[in-house]
Amino acid sequence: MNWLTEFVRPKIRTLFARREVPDNLWHQCPACEQMIFHRDLMANLKVCTHCGHHMRARATERLEWTLDPGFSRIELPKAATDPLHFRDTKRYTDRLREAREKTHLDDAVVVAHGSIDGHRAVVAAMEFEFIGGSMGAAVGDGIVAAARLAVLQDAPLIVFTASGGARMQEGTISLMQMPRTVIATRLVKDAGLPYIVVLTDPTTGGVSASFPMLGDIQIAEPGALIGFAGARVIEQTVREKLPEGFQRAEYLHEHGIVDMLVKRTEMKAMLARLISLMRVKEIEPAAA
Repeated sequence: MNWLTEFVRPKIRTLFARREVPDNLWHQCPACEQMIFHRDLMANLKVCTHCGHHMRARATERLEWTLDPGFSRIELPKAATDPLHFRDTKRYTDRLREAREKTHLDDAVVVAHGSIDGHRAVVAAMEFEFIGGSMGAAVGDGIVAAARLAVLQDAPLIVFTASGGARMQEGTISLMQMPRTVIATRLVKDAGLPYIVVLTDPTTGGVSASFPMLGDIQIAEPGALIGFAGARVIEQTVREKLPEGFQRAEYLHEHGIVDMLVKRTEMKAMLARLISLMRVKEIEPAAA
Protein backbone atom coordinates (compact mmCIF):
# COMPACT_ATOMS: atom_id res chain seq x y z
CA MET A 1 0.00 0.00 0.00
CA ASN A 2 1.35 3.42 -0.95
CA TRP A 3 0.70 5.61 2.09
CA LEU A 4 1.18 8.79 0.04
CA THR A 5 -1.56 7.81 -2.42
CA GLU A 6 -3.94 6.29 0.10
CA PHE A 7 -3.77 8.77 2.96
CA VAL A 8 -1.90 12.00 2.23
CA ARG A 9 -3.28 12.98 -1.19
CA PRO A 10 -6.99 12.63 -0.23
CA LYS A 11 -6.41 14.85 2.78
CA ILE A 12 -4.67 17.46 0.64
CA ARG A 13 -7.53 17.40 -1.85
CA THR A 14 -10.05 17.85 0.96
CA LEU A 15 -8.04 20.69 2.47
CA PHE A 16 -7.80 22.63 -0.77
CA ALA A 17 -11.15 21.68 -2.27
CA ARG A 18 -13.23 24.67 -3.34
CA ARG A 19 -16.06 25.26 -0.92
CA GLU A 20 -19.34 26.64 -2.06
CA VAL A 21 -20.01 30.05 -0.51
CA PRO A 22 -23.62 31.31 -0.48
CA ASP A 23 -24.16 34.22 -2.88
CA ASN A 24 -25.96 36.28 -0.25
CA LEU A 25 -23.33 35.92 2.50
CA TRP A 26 -21.77 39.32 1.71
CA HIS A 27 -23.18 42.47 0.13
CA GLN A 28 -21.33 45.37 -1.47
CA CYS A 29 -22.52 48.86 -0.66
CA PRO A 30 -23.34 50.68 -3.93
CA ALA A 31 -22.17 53.97 -2.41
CA CYS A 32 -18.83 53.24 -0.70
CA GLU A 33 -18.28 49.78 -2.26
CA GLN A 34 -17.38 48.25 1.09
CA MET A 35 -18.31 44.63 1.72
CA ILE A 36 -20.84 44.05 4.50
CA PHE A 37 -21.67 40.75 6.15
CA HIS A 38 -25.30 39.84 5.42
CA ARG A 39 -26.23 39.40 9.06
CA ASP A 40 -24.78 42.80 10.02
CA LEU A 41 -26.56 44.50 7.12
CA MET A 42 -29.94 43.04 8.04
CA ALA A 43 -29.44 43.89 11.71
CA ASN A 44 -28.88 47.49 10.59
CA LEU A 45 -32.04 47.47 8.44
CA LYS A 46 -30.14 47.49 5.13
CA VAL A 47 -28.21 50.63 6.02
CA CYS A 48 -24.49 50.48 5.25
CA THR A 49 -22.49 50.11 8.45
CA HIS A 50 -19.59 52.00 6.85
CA CYS A 51 -21.09 55.07 5.15
CA GLY A 52 -24.75 55.07 6.22
CA HIS A 53 -26.10 54.59 2.69
CA HIS A 54 -29.75 53.48 2.75
CA MET A 55 -30.20 50.54 0.39
CA ARG A 56 -33.57 49.81 -1.15
CA ALA A 57 -35.88 47.69 0.98
CA ARG A 58 -38.74 45.32 0.26
CA ALA A 59 -42.31 46.31 1.13
CA THR A 60 -42.65 43.35 3.50
CA GLU A 61 -39.47 44.43 5.28
CA ARG A 62 -40.96 47.89 5.78
CA LEU A 63 -43.91 46.34 7.57
CA GLU A 64 -41.69 44.19 9.78
CA TRP A 65 -39.43 47.10 10.69
CA THR A 66 -42.31 49.48 11.40
CA LEU A 67 -45.12 47.52 13.04
CA ASP A 68 -44.98 45.66 16.34
CA PRO A 69 -44.99 41.85 16.16
CA GLY A 70 -48.42 40.36 15.54
CA PHE A 71 -49.56 42.78 12.82
CA SER A 72 -51.95 41.57 10.11
CA ARG A 73 -51.76 42.07 6.36
CA ILE A 74 -55.06 42.60 4.58
CA GLU A 75 -56.20 41.07 1.32
CA LEU A 76 -56.48 43.76 -1.32
CA PRO A 77 -59.12 43.99 -4.09
CA LYS A 78 -58.34 42.14 -7.31
CA ALA A 79 -57.93 44.56 -10.20
CA ALA A 80 -58.39 43.68 -13.88
CA THR A 81 -55.31 41.78 -15.01
CA ASP A 82 -54.78 43.31 -18.47
CA PRO A 83 -57.52 45.85 -19.28
CA LEU A 84 -55.86 47.11 -22.48
CA HIS A 85 -54.41 43.79 -23.72
CA PHE A 86 -51.09 45.63 -23.79
CA ARG A 87 -47.93 44.29 -25.36
CA ASP A 88 -44.50 45.86 -25.93
CA THR A 89 -41.49 43.54 -26.08
CA LYS A 90 -43.62 41.06 -24.15
CA ARG A 91 -47.22 40.72 -22.99
CA TYR A 92 -48.29 42.65 -19.89
CA THR A 93 -49.70 39.42 -18.47
CA ASP A 94 -46.23 37.88 -18.76
CA ARG A 95 -44.65 40.84 -16.97
CA LEU A 96 -47.18 40.50 -14.15
CA ARG A 97 -46.54 36.79 -13.84
CA GLU A 98 -42.77 37.30 -13.70
CA ALA A 99 -43.11 40.08 -11.12
CA ARG A 100 -45.37 37.93 -8.93
CA GLU A 101 -42.95 35.02 -9.08
CA LYS A 102 -40.04 37.32 -8.23
CA THR A 103 -41.64 39.21 -5.33
CA HIS A 104 -44.28 36.73 -4.12
CA LEU A 105 -46.73 39.65 -4.10
CA ASP A 106 -49.91 40.24 -6.09
CA ASP A 107 -48.90 43.79 -7.01
CA ALA A 108 -46.72 46.74 -6.01
CA VAL A 109 -48.30 47.58 -2.66
CA VAL A 110 -48.96 45.76 0.61
CA VAL A 111 -51.19 46.97 3.45
CA ALA A 112 -51.22 45.92 7.08
CA HIS A 113 -52.68 47.07 10.38
CA GLY A 114 -51.32 46.74 13.88
CA SER A 115 -49.45 49.00 16.26
CA ILE A 116 -46.24 51.04 16.34
CA ASP A 117 -44.77 50.97 19.84
CA GLY A 118 -48.30 50.43 21.09
CA HIS A 119 -49.94 53.09 18.94
CA ARG A 120 -52.57 51.73 16.55
CA ALA A 121 -51.78 52.34 12.85
CA VAL A 122 -52.44 51.27 9.29
CA VAL A 123 -49.34 51.01 7.07
CA ALA A 124 -49.13 50.75 3.28
CA ALA A 125 -45.76 50.03 1.67
CA MET A 126 -44.87 50.07 -2.02
CA GLU A 127 -42.68 47.40 -3.63
CA PHE A 128 -40.17 48.77 -6.16
CA GLU A 129 -39.18 45.27 -7.28
CA PHE A 130 -42.68 44.82 -8.73
CA ILE A 131 -42.41 46.45 -12.18
CA GLY A 132 -40.58 49.43 -10.71
CA GLY A 133 -43.26 50.03 -8.09
CA SER A 134 -45.40 51.47 -10.88
CA MET A 135 -48.95 52.50 -10.03
CA GLY A 136 -51.76 50.76 -11.82
CA ALA A 137 -55.31 49.99 -10.79
CA ALA A 138 -54.18 47.46 -8.18
CA VAL A 139 -51.95 49.99 -6.42
CA GLY A 140 -54.74 52.57 -6.52
CA ASP A 141 -57.11 50.01 -4.99
CA GLY A 142 -54.52 49.27 -2.31
CA ILE A 143 -54.14 52.90 -1.26
CA VAL A 144 -57.92 53.37 -1.23
CA ALA A 145 -58.32 50.21 0.88
CA ALA A 146 -55.65 51.41 3.32
CA ALA A 147 -57.38 54.79 3.71
CA ARG A 148 -60.78 53.19 4.31
CA LEU A 149 -59.28 50.79 6.85
CA ALA A 150 -57.63 53.68 8.70
CA VAL A 151 -60.97 55.48 8.93
CA LEU A 152 -62.75 52.30 10.00
CA GLN A 153 -60.21 51.61 12.74
CA ASP A 154 -59.83 55.28 13.73
CA ALA A 155 -56.09 54.90 13.16
CA PRO A 156 -53.36 56.98 11.50
CA LEU A 157 -52.36 56.08 7.95
CA ILE A 158 -48.66 55.75 7.16
CA VAL A 159 -47.49 55.19 3.59
CA PHE A 160 -43.98 54.21 2.47
CA THR A 161 -43.51 55.18 -1.18
CA ALA A 162 -41.11 53.62 -3.70
CA SER A 163 -42.04 53.97 -7.36
CA GLY A 164 -40.94 54.93 -10.82
CA GLY A 165 -44.35 56.40 -11.61
CA ALA A 166 -47.49 55.41 -13.48
CA ARG A 167 -47.75 51.97 -15.10
CA MET A 168 -47.75 52.61 -18.83
CA GLN A 169 -49.21 49.17 -19.60
CA GLU A 170 -52.52 50.39 -18.16
CA GLY A 171 -52.59 53.74 -19.94
CA THR A 172 -55.30 56.16 -18.81
CA ILE A 173 -56.47 53.68 -16.18
CA SER A 174 -53.12 54.12 -14.46
CA LEU A 175 -53.30 57.93 -14.67
CA MET A 176 -56.77 57.86 -13.10
CA GLN A 177 -55.23 56.39 -9.95
CA MET A 178 -53.67 59.77 -9.24
CA PRO A 179 -56.99 61.52 -8.41
CA ARG A 180 -58.31 58.31 -6.81
CA THR A 181 -55.45 58.17 -4.33
CA VAL A 182 -55.71 61.90 -3.65
CA ILE A 183 -59.38 61.42 -2.73
CA ALA A 184 -58.36 58.50 -0.50
CA THR A 185 -56.03 60.73 1.50
CA ARG A 186 -58.88 63.23 1.83
CA LEU A 187 -60.99 60.56 3.52
CA VAL A 188 -58.33 60.15 6.19
CA LYS A 189 -57.95 63.87 6.76
CA ASP A 190 -61.69 64.50 6.86
CA ALA A 191 -61.90 61.90 9.63
CA GLY A 192 -59.37 63.92 11.63
CA LEU A 193 -56.72 61.21 11.41
CA PRO A 194 -52.97 61.72 10.85
CA TYR A 195 -51.63 60.93 7.41
CA ILE A 196 -47.85 60.47 7.37
CA VAL A 197 -45.79 59.79 4.25
CA VAL A 198 -42.29 58.30 4.24
CA LEU A 199 -40.60 59.02 0.92
CA THR A 200 -38.00 56.39 0.04
CA ASP A 201 -35.69 55.84 -2.90
CA PRO A 202 -37.04 56.35 -5.51
CA THR A 203 -40.35 58.24 -5.49
CA THR A 204 -40.91 59.69 -8.94
CA GLY A 205 -43.35 60.25 -11.80
CA GLY A 206 -47.12 60.09 -11.42
CA VAL A 207 -46.82 58.64 -7.93
CA SER A 208 -44.83 61.62 -6.66
CA ALA A 209 -47.49 63.89 -8.22
CA SER A 210 -50.33 62.40 -6.19
CA PHE A 211 -50.77 60.94 -2.70
CA PRO A 212 -47.10 61.01 -1.53
CA MET A 213 -46.97 64.82 -1.46
CA LEU A 214 -50.14 65.29 0.60
CA GLY A 215 -49.04 64.02 4.00
CA ASP A 216 -49.65 66.02 7.15
CA ILE A 217 -45.96 65.30 7.72
CA GLN A 218 -43.52 64.49 4.93
CA ILE A 219 -40.58 62.32 6.01
CA ALA A 220 -37.74 61.23 3.71
CA GLU A 221 -34.98 58.71 4.11
CA PRO A 222 -31.47 60.12 3.58
CA GLY A 223 -30.32 60.10 -0.01
CA ALA A 224 -33.73 59.23 -1.48
CA LEU A 225 -34.42 60.33 -5.06
CA ILE A 226 -37.68 62.29 -5.05
CA GLY A 227 -39.16 64.16 -8.00
CA PHE A 228 -41.44 64.08 -11.03
CA ALA A 229 -39.42 64.12 -14.25
CA GLY A 230 -35.81 63.00 -14.46
CA ALA A 231 -33.05 65.56 -13.98
CA ARG A 232 -31.80 65.16 -17.55
CA VAL A 233 -35.29 65.80 -18.97
CA ILE A 234 -35.66 68.92 -16.82
CA GLU A 235 -32.27 70.25 -17.90
CA GLN A 236 -33.14 69.74 -21.56
CA THR A 237 -36.48 71.51 -21.03
CA VAL A 238 -35.33 74.57 -19.05
CA ARG A 239 -31.88 74.63 -20.72
CA GLU A 240 -30.16 75.23 -17.41
CA LYS A 241 -27.78 73.25 -15.25
CA LEU A 242 -29.57 71.94 -12.16
CA PRO A 243 -28.11 72.47 -8.66
CA GLU A 244 -25.96 69.78 -7.10
CA GLY A 245 -28.06 67.14 -5.37
CA PHE A 246 -31.25 68.31 -7.06
CA GLN A 247 -34.16 65.92 -6.32
CA ARG A 248 -32.34 64.28 -3.41
CA ALA A 249 -33.97 64.20 0.02
CA GLU A 250 -31.40 66.53 1.56
CA TYR A 251 -31.96 69.21 -1.08
CA LEU A 252 -35.74 68.99 -0.75
CA HIS A 253 -35.50 69.20 3.03
CA GLU A 254 -33.29 72.26 2.79
CA HIS A 255 -35.87 73.94 0.53
CA GLY A 256 -38.92 73.06 2.61
CA ILE A 257 -40.46 70.35 0.41
CA VAL A 258 -39.78 67.66 2.99
CA ASP A 259 -40.43 68.21 6.70
CA MET A 260 -37.98 65.73 8.16
CA LEU A 261 -35.00 63.55 7.26
CA VAL A 262 -35.07 60.41 9.39
CA LYS A 263 -32.62 57.54 9.36
CA ARG A 264 -34.20 54.13 8.83
CA THR A 265 -32.90 52.85 12.15
CA GLU A 266 -34.74 55.70 13.89
CA MET A 267 -37.90 55.62 11.79
CA LYS A 268 -40.12 53.46 14.01
CA ALA A 269 -39.41 55.52 17.12
CA MET A 270 -40.05 58.76 15.22
CA LEU A 271 -43.35 57.51 13.78
CA ALA A 272 -44.50 56.43 17.24
CA ARG A 273 -43.61 59.85 18.63
CA LEU A 274 -45.42 61.68 15.85
CA ILE A 275 -48.54 59.56 16.29
CA SER A 276 -48.57 60.20 20.04
CA LEU A 277 -48.29 63.96 19.43
CA MET A 278 -50.93 64.05 16.70
CA ARG A 279 -53.46 61.78 18.40
CA VAL A 280 -53.86 63.67 21.66
CA LYS A 281 -57.44 63.05 22.71
CA GLU A 282 -59.68 65.98 23.60
CA ILE A 283 -60.20 66.27 27.33
CA GLU A 284 -63.80 65.83 28.24
CA PRO A 285 -65.26 68.69 30.29
CA ALA A 286 -65.49 67.96 33.98
CA ALA A 287 -68.94 67.00 35.28
CA ALA A 288 -70.76 69.88 36.98
